[in-house]
Amino acid sequence: MSFQNRKQTILRLLEEKEEVEVKEFAQLLNISEITIRRDLIQMASEGLLHRTHGGAMRLSLVQNPVTFSNKTTTNAEQKDKICRVAAQFIQEGDIIFIDCGSTVFRLCPYIRHKKIKVITNSLPVVYELQGSSVSINLIGGELDVERQAIHGSIAEEHIKRYRANRAFIGVDGISPKNGLSALSEKEASITLAMAAHSAQVYLLCDATKLGQDKYLQFAGLDIIHTLITDADLKKVKPYQDQGLQVICVE
Repeated sequence: MSFQNRKQTILRLLEEKEEVEVKEFAQLLNISEITIRRDLIQMASEGLLHRTHGGAMRLSLVQNPVTFSNKTTTNAEQKDKICRVAAQFIQEGDIIFIDCGSTVFRLCPYIRHKKIKVITNSLPVVYELQGSSVSINLIGGELDVERQAIHGSIAEEHIKRYRANRAFIGVDGISPKNGLSALSEKEASITLAMAAHSAQVYLLCDATKLGQDKYLQFAGLDIIHTLITDADLKKVKPYQDQGLQVICVE
């Protein structure tokens, strides 16, 4: 059976059963678990399903699919390239912050096997990493249902109790002149708290965010140590000129 035919069958099974494990997919399609895992990775990158530990879930089952779930599938291929590179900086034993950004969320498949501690305000990150080698510390506070994330002053106090080796953050906009910007004050506050309590700060940002100034300008480029993006060299040069380390993924 070709991949295209398998893809249609996988989608039909998820419509019928909502969530299916790898072993069940393999038996129903009469293929190896290695093949079905590869298929699911490809289909997740195309925004067709949501990968889970041990299988896949129909996108509509993920809370508020119109917002977070669909946002994380936008520019999925570029985001995955960025996250594959970012994961290479994470070492065994690290303590890392992960915010609720849709790009940063896509780090999860690349760090599941690592014995690290993740401190996060993102419910999808917790869901994706549960049952893996990762130890999870969920930040407490008020739940933002739309973003599926924890925010507020209690969340910021929680973050301040810890010190991380690295923070992986996202933003709504970044420009050479005005630095980092966000659409929400509460998300900006979480980003600032994580950055302030991390030895290294990595901004994971697809090319569409570069050169953008959004509602709230909340920090300069100096809070970031490394920008990882799929933008071309010409587009990132203004940031390099200001002393920011930039890694361009292919």
